[in-house]
Amino acid sequence: MTTDVEPSENHRRIPVALSSASVYPLSVHDAFAVAQDLGYDGVEVMVTNNAVSQNPGALIQLSHRYNQEIVSIHAPTLLLTQQVWGTAWNKIERSCQMAKEVGCDTVVVHPPFRWQSNYAENFVEGVREISAMYQVHIAVENMYPWRVRGREAVAYLPHWDPMEGDYDAVTWDFSHAATAGANSLEAVKALGSKLRHVHLTDGSGSGKDEHLVPGTGTQQCAGVLQHLASNGFTGAVVAEISTRKAKVTGEREEMLAETLRFARQHLAAPVRSLEG
Repeated sequence: MTTDVEPSENHRRIPVALSSASVYPLSVHDAFAVAQDLGYDGVEVMVTNNAVSQNPGALIQLSHRYNQEIVSIHAPTLLLTQQVWGTAWNKIERSCQMAKEVGCDTVVVHPPFRWQSNYAENFVEGVREISAMYQVHIAVENMYPWRVRGREAVAYLPHWDPMEGDYDAVTWDFSHAATAGANSLEAVKALGSKLRHVHLTDGSGSGKDEHLVPGTGTQQCAGVLQHLASNGFTGAVVAEISTRKAKVTGEREEMLAETLRFARQHLAAPVRSLEG
């Protein structure tokens, strides 16, 4: 199943890739196979405890086998990957090394947790230095405040919102924005050229990190994609939805196909009113 929507002649064809997180609990291998079957332009590899996700040689083989470019590496900076690749700085450096080996130029990282005090204090400067060292974009992802008994808890330092930091490159995630109560269109416009990477998904604003199919939540996904297509965006759009609850045969593929269709439609569409 593929989508055939093409951008107008005045628009750069922004690549639409599939995050390997979108096929969880299936494997990285499955992500490449599904991406090829559905007509995606590439894959974002999330580094996890899975051995293949940590092996650049194996990833290159998958890329060639399925004719899928690796557009980005997601560093193992999640709570669930704290044991992968040792210290926080080592996680980022090894992710950058792997990006260079597999031929991509973008590494997605989460901001530090508050208990990573020394790492957090030097995070902005350290990210900039490592980015320059490896000649890759380290795109810091927007997160959201944690709430305990209805009250906000400080989970990230220097902040969960990358707009509060002096970063050179940012990843914008619509589900995280919904959880934070943020306005994605306003944020993307404010970020301007600092926006390097987009995680295409959605959220209802329920307070949970839902990773819904775009267009089924409250975020202005369509308007943001149209804005990017018309304003010289040079990065990639990566589908990062949750399909783990898929039960019926083909349900996961249908969700991922709809996400791709949504992306291609709105990246190719002429800009209308983006304020609504």
